[in-house]
Amino acid sequence: MIKILSASQIKELDAFTIKKAPIASIDLMERACEAFVDWFIQRYDSSKSVLVVCGTGNNGGDGLGIARILSLMPYRLQVLIVRGSSSESADFQKNLKRLSASVERLTLQGTSAENFPVCEIIIDALFGSGLSRSLEGIYVEVVSAVNGTNATRIAVDIPSGLFADSPANGSIVQAHHTVTFQLPKLAFLLPECHPFVGEWHVVDIGLSPEFIDESQTNNFLIDEVSIGKIIRPRKKHSHKGDFGHSLIIAGSLGKIGANILATKAALRTGSGLVTSLTPRCGCNAIQSSVPEAMALVDSEENFLSHVPDISPFTSIGVGPGIGIDKRTAAFLTDLLSSEIKSCVIDADALNILSENRDMQKLVSPNSILTPHPGEFKRLVGEWRNDFERLDLLRALSGRLKSIIVLKGANTSIAMPNGDVYFNSTGNPAMATGGCGDVLTGMLTALLAQQYPPQEAAILGVYLHGLAGDFASKGKSNIIATDIIDQIPVALHWLTNSKERE
Repeated sequence: MIKILSASQIKELDAFTIKKAPIASIDLMERACEAFVDWFIQRYDSSKSVLVVCGTGNNGGDGLGIARILSLMPYRLQVLIVRGSSSESADFQKNLKRLSASVERLTLQGTSAENFPVCEIIIDALFGSGLSRSLEGIYVEVVSAVNGTNATRIAVDIPSGLFADSPANGSIVQAHHTVTFQLPKLAFLLPECHPFVGEWHVVDIGLSPEFIDESQTNNFLIDEVSIGKIIRPRKKHSHKGDFGHSLIIAGSLGKIGANILATKAALRTGSGLVTSLTPRCGCNAIQSSVPEAMALVDSEENFLSHVPDISPFTSIGVGPGIGIDKRTAAFLTDLLSSEIKSCVIDADALNILSENRDMQKLVSPNSILTPHPGEFKRLVGEWRNDFERLDLLRALSGRLKSIIVLKGANTSIAMPNGDVYFNSTGNPAMATGGCGDVLTGMLTALLAQQYPPQEAAILGVYLHGLAGDFASKGKSNIIATDIIDQIPVALHWLTNSKERE
C-alpha cells in the first residue's frame, strides 16, 4: 500500500532526507524541479506560452527552478513573483539568483492583480503543502486572476490555498492537473477537493524510503503491487469445492435485475457455487438469465419473507433490490440473527438498518457494508466537509466492528482499527445503476473463496474498478453488465504478470 502522510510528516520526510542522504535542501529542490519538468515536457510542446506564478517560500523556489529549466527550451516563458506578507525563504533566494536575466519577470505587490498576463499554461507555485491558513490580500487577487483565465492550470505539489489534510476555505487555485512529489496528499482523494486538484500525478524525487517505511499513518492508497500480494492464482488441480458457495439474497417485484447482476458477478469473480434467493416472481428470470446459478425460491410472490437454512453457504450477500417494507425488515432481522459466517450488506439492507437502529447491533463483526454516499448519510447523519465524513466513516466501522466500503471515486474502505484504504481504479462511466449490485456479488464471491474480510474488501473494490476501467475503454458510458463481462479479464490481468509487461 502507498502511505498517505500528513503535512507535518511530509515536512519531516524532507528534513530526514536532507540529513540522511545527505543532500542540500537546494539540491533536493532541484530534484523536484527536474521531476516536474520531465512530467511537463512529455505533455506540452514548446510552442506553448507558459506563466510560472511564484510565491516567495519554498514552493515559489520550486517555481523559479522549474522556470530556469524550462528557459533552456523554446517555451515562451514568463515568471510572475507575488510579494505579499510572506518572507523569502533561503532556497527561493538562491533560485532567484540562478534565474537567467533573459527570462521575463513580473512582480505583483500590494493588493491588486490587474493586467494579469495572458498565457496558455499557468504553473502554480504560490504555496505548498505547509500552508495552514487561508490566503489573504494580494494572494486572493492572484488566485482569482489565475482561476479566471482560460489557461491550463498546473499546480506544483498542491494547489495554492488547499490544505493537505484538513478542510480549506477561501481562495484556492482550481488546477486542471496537480503534480505532487513522492506521495499523494489526503486531500487529493476527497470529492470536495477535486475541483481544485483536477487530475493528480505523483513524481518520484528520491525522498527517504526508510522514513516512509517507518512512518505511522492510518490512510493508504491501494496500488497494483499491494493487490498482487493479496490475490491468489488458481492451482492446476482446483475444483469448484475449493472456491466456496455464495448465497445472493436480492430482488423484489420490479427489481429482480439486482439479483441477476449480483449473482452473475459472484460467478464471474470465481465463487465455486452460487445460489440465488429470490421471491417467486424472480425464479424464471434467475433460471433463464443465470443458468450457472441455483435458485432458492421464497414462498412469497413479490418479496422475501423466510430465511432458509444458511448452513451450506460459505458467504452471504444481502440487500440489492429487496425493498424496505416491514415484512422485509423482519426478514433481515431474522437473517442477521442467524449464525452468519461472512456477510456483505448493501443497498436496501443498509436502508433498513438506517431506519431500525437497534438492528445494527445484530451485524456480525467483520461484515462488509457497502453504502453509497446517500446510504451512508442515512446511516450516520450529515457532515460539514469530507474530512468530517472520513471521521464518521472510521467511527461507524469501529462501532459495528465491521468494514465499511464508502463507494464513489477513490472508494474509501474503513477498517475497525481506524485504517482507511482509498481505491485507485475506476472511472466516472461506472456511475450508473447496477454497478453497486455487481460489487456486492464480487465481494460475496471473494469471501466464499476464504479471503479474509479485510483483504476481500480491498481486492474486491480494486478489481471492480479495474473491470470498469477495461469496460470503459473507447466508450463514453457503460452499463453494469459491461463490468461483469470484464471481471475475468481484470482477474487475468492481475494474476498474470506477463500481460502487464
